[in-house]
Amino acid sequence: INAEYMGGSRDLPYYIEHLKERLGTPSLVICLDSGCGNYEQLWVTTSLRGMCVGELSVTITSEGVHSGDASGIIPDTFRIARHVLSRIEDPATGEILVPELKCEIPTKHIEWSQQAIDVLKDEVYTCFPFLKGATPMGNNHLELALNRTWRPFLTVTGASGLPPLSSAGNVLRPNTTFKLSIRLPPSCDNVAAASAVKRELERDPPYGAEVVFRVEKSGLGWLAPETEEWLETATADASNIFYGKPALYGGEGGSIPFMGMLGRMFPNAQFLITGVLGPQSNAHGPNEFLHIPFAKKLTCCVAYVLSKHGLRKGQSGSINAMKPEEATQHYGREKDGTKI
Repeated sequence: INAEYMGGSRDLPYYIEHLKERLGTPSLVICLDSGCGNYEQLWVTTSLRGMCVGELSVTITSEGVHSGDASGIIPDTFRIARHVLSRIEDPATGEILVPELKCEIPTKHIEWSQQAIDVLKDEVYTCFPFLKGATPMGNNHLELALNRTWRPFLTVTGASGLPPLSSAGNVLRPNTTFKLSIRLPPSCDNVAAASAVKRELERDPPYGAEVVFRVEKSGLGWLAPETEEWLETATADASNIFYGKPALYGGEGGSIPFMGMLGRMFPNAQFLITGVLGPQSNAHGPNEFLHIPFAKKLTCCVAYVLSKHGLRKGQSGSINAMKPEEATQHYGREKDGTKI
């Protein structure tokens, strides 16, 4: 199950159905695969973007031909690909132009983003490895945060049909293929979005070229249900106890494919989504790292929330009866907040 997670967890629904009698009806779902804006407080994820991944292939000839002989008569497939991509994305701004991929942003989520930005300020973009002199896609911190969490954007993650530079010759290539990864708003219909992208890319192919978009996978985003008072209080107390700072709420730009599925399967459950993917953690990169002091405190926060959940269920436990100030003493947080 863990190994197939990056492929969308296609088998997870089977196991949940198979074990439904043992699982019962969960009242709390905790996911620890999300992110954090900094390493100084508890971050609670309120939304995740969906995604549409596929291959855009453009073919114009049956084989490669000499570019000196054919250019000006045969159009280049790279240019055709750029042309059809401009139907779904503004090449100057990066804005997605397909209406089916856009959603209204709820006021509460804008407020949460603003609260996070008030803390992070420039860190909303300085956490990424920009080259010296490079700039983000705008200078409004709130808009950048909403871009990352609530708006659709396209990334070209791979290409084929292009030889390596060392062996590239004067050949007009027959085909160009791009792997496209499109992040979708949390409340966007991923199936309708994938169909709309395919429609726009394949309609009226320039020069009669063969233009095909093959949808590889599409995933639904996720929106947190309204938080019950006990969970809101427990997360607030946990952050203050173990980090010494208030908890913050906000969306994440990535996707956790099975969260939407769990939300549909357990509509009455509360959700605590959090994680350790913070600044410079570089998920999926060769130098991915874990901020261990932060992770220790996060572990304590989750244990604290579970204890409060147990107390609601009438279970006993040593931490249940503790007041927040008592828990601080029990766990021995030093003044600098580094020792748990």
